Amino acid sequence: MSDSESLKNARTVRRSPVLQDRTATAILEEAARVLAEHRESASLSDIAQGAGVARSTLYRYFPSREALLEALAERAMGELRARIEQAQIDTVPVPEALARVTRGFIATGAKYVALAYLSPKPSGSDELAINAPMTRLFERGIEDGSLRGDLPATTLLAIYGDLVQGAISRAAQGDDGVEPTSAAVLAVFLEGAVATNEPQVRAARGRNRG
Repeated sequence: MSDSESLKNARTVRRSPVLQDRTATAILEEAARVLAEHRESASLSDIAQGAGVARSTLYRYFPSREALLEALAERAMGELRARIEQAQIDTVPVPEALARVTRGFIATGAKYVALAYLSPKPSGSDELAINAPMTRLFERGIEDGSLRGDLPATTLLAIYGDLVQGAISRAAQGDDGVEPTSAAVLAVFLEGAVATNEPQVRAARGRNRG
């Protein structure tokens, strides 16, 4: 092979999505697990060992901790985008669409929970890829009456996002599974946390006074 062909191949490797490589995928899967468990104390050696590769192999794919975190964040954002696409949120009623994406967000977020502490903020284009379809969903909910109309879609989305973020931490800690956690988020967001049954409200107030 000529030098020019070698250079061309090298450029092709660099430009190809590293996440498509099986070895890279194994490393990133293990990185998500180890970092979620050990956070800042996790080393690249720990990740390499868990992935069943030599440390030199890991460095060939990810020459630094920053490069690894960047690739892990890219993988997480890709999974979130895929979750939204798979949920087909434009084709089902808003509550069902929210149920689908909530499960997806919590499952993916719990898997990559360490990124919330270790990774830089997602790029503007990454955030737009997530926020744009979600904003449209919330706007549709306001329009058809599924969601309250006294708050803008962006505010409702921000509140929903805060609930999901908190739920992700609980799911990652193993306190609750994805399904019950998702159901709790939806119940609070769609129905509120205040009991609407007056006897129940009075009973609760009485317990609090006691």
